[in-house]
Amino acid sequence: MKNSVSEQNFYIESEEEDEEKELNRDGEGEADVNGTDSDESLADDNRQQSKTGSYNTSWPQSYRQSIDLYSSVPSPNLTFLGTPTLSRLSSSYLSSSLTRRHTPESLPTVVKPLLDKPEDEQLPPQRRSSRSLLPPTLLRRSSSIRKDEKLSRVSHELPMSRQSSFGQALLNGLNVLCGVGILSTPYAAKEGGWLGLSILLIFAVLSFYTGILLRDCLDSEPGLGTYPDIGQAAFGTAGRVVISIILYVELYACCVEYIILESDNLSSLFPNAKISLGGFELDSPHFFALMTTLAVLPTVWLRDLSVLSYISAGGVIASVLVVLCLFWIGLIDNVGIHSEGTVLNLGTLPVAIGLYGYCYSGHAVFPNIYTSMAQPNRFPAVLLACFGICTLMYAGVAYMGYTMFGEKTESQFTLNLPQDLVASKVAVWTTVVNPFTKYALTMSPVAMSLEELIPSNHMKSHMYAICIRTALVISTLLVALSVPFFGLVMSLIGSLLTMLVTLILPCACFLSILRGKATRFQVCHCYQCLHSQI
Repeated sequence: MKNSVSEQNFYIESEEEDEEKELNRDGEGEADVNGTDSDESLADDNRQQSKTGSYNTSWPQSYRQSIDLYSSVPSPNLTFLGTPTLSRLSSSYLSSSLTRRHTPESLPTVVKPLLDKPEDEQLPPQRRSSRSLLPPTLLRRSSSIRKDEKLSRVSHELPMSRQSSFGQALLNGLNVLCGVGILSTPYAAKEGGWLGLSILLIFAVLSFYTGILLRDCLDSEPGLGTYPDIGQAAFGTAGRVVISIILYVELYACCVEYIILESDNLSSLFPNAKISLGGFELDSPHFFALMTTLAVLPTVWLRDLSVLSYISAGGVIASVLVVLCLFWIGLIDNVGIHSEGTVLNLGTLPVAIGLYGYCYSGHAVFPNIYTSMAQPNRFPAVLLACFGICTLMYAGVAYMGYTMFGEKTESQFTLNLPQDLVASKVAVWTTVVNPFTKYALTMSPVAMSLEELIPSNHMKSHMYAICIRTALVISTLLVALSVPFFGLVMSLIGSLLTMLVTLILPCACFLSILRGKATRFQVCHCYQCLHSQI
């Protein structure tokens, strides 16, 4: 009549094994609950699940975790995912949990049902069982929820918890879009003229539309959760690898931009700073580029990047603060409006196009934001709000900066601000501090993808991963010193990489995945977008 502790443990283990078998059976668990599924539907489930299971075997497997840290997608409630495992995910160089050979064994321990009671947290992770804790009346409902959970995640990655609210998703989207690109919008207005501002609006509309296309691609098949997953569904393993490389190159180029940004702004604050080493003299820009690299190098070795992830979420506040400082200087400090500007500059219009395109480089993160939302049907509203707010900020800064500084507008408007004003100091120092919190998070996805390629006999050696990260940081310094032109590098990134990720690839993937289901309107718009970019 009484169950011993060992008997209870055996019972829980048996229930846990039953759940795992139920999750692994393709459609059989739902058939046992309802009792009405036909053999044909089970066969369809088998084919569908075998297809989605193929998305978890190709490089890169660390994309979702690293991008979630980079964009602060996870909800602040970290206990749902499990703190120890999150620490391992944020420090792949201290663990082999993200390598292809060991990830499947380390991650299932954090998969917990959404209906767990608080008492369940007192049990060891390997003993937890929702079936043994739920009332009998909820067993059928929990079975269907576990079925949905299985279909809404890629097995090699953390569960897509779908617990982000509308406000969290909006903040994450703004944090990605409101970056250093806002500093160059006045320079883009100078290079393209006033009519060039229409390109900013056109890019905003097209980027919003392609964001919706990415959502349609994610909804086309269960198991799709990231941009590389979409690429694999559209073009196979080659598509996954190519799209991943493009996304990583874009992140790497952003790190180069951070080095140039720090060098330009610090050298404007301290123009006489220099150093001599053995007869070799470094001027102010080169000196601060080197100092910035040495300062950010330890951050890429951090064991836990989750702290930086939440600090970098203040990027939205930093961007708003810099914008307010610009308007304060122009309107309150009476710097005034001195230039009417030109209507159109055809000779330098391509530079403006690249700079405006860089402003909307958020599509690499949008799939993660969508799959993390508690109400995915509100994703279009999130996109609309993000693009609307950012476009107003970009256009306002472009207008104010260009009218204030005219043809003397620098690639970063902070370089034009009068140095004797308090608002100027606030804007410049905010611009200087912000990249220090974002560099490691931006470089982390690139480093983690390369660490997956470490041979299995060297996976436990931390030195290999540390060398990879150090080499990446040093290489960004060398590239920044070779091409120390902030506006030019940003324009190249916007023209070559951002437009590819934002406008071309979403349309190509959509046409490949949904070519039989897409409407004529969607097909026409996709082809028009492709032809306009190519």
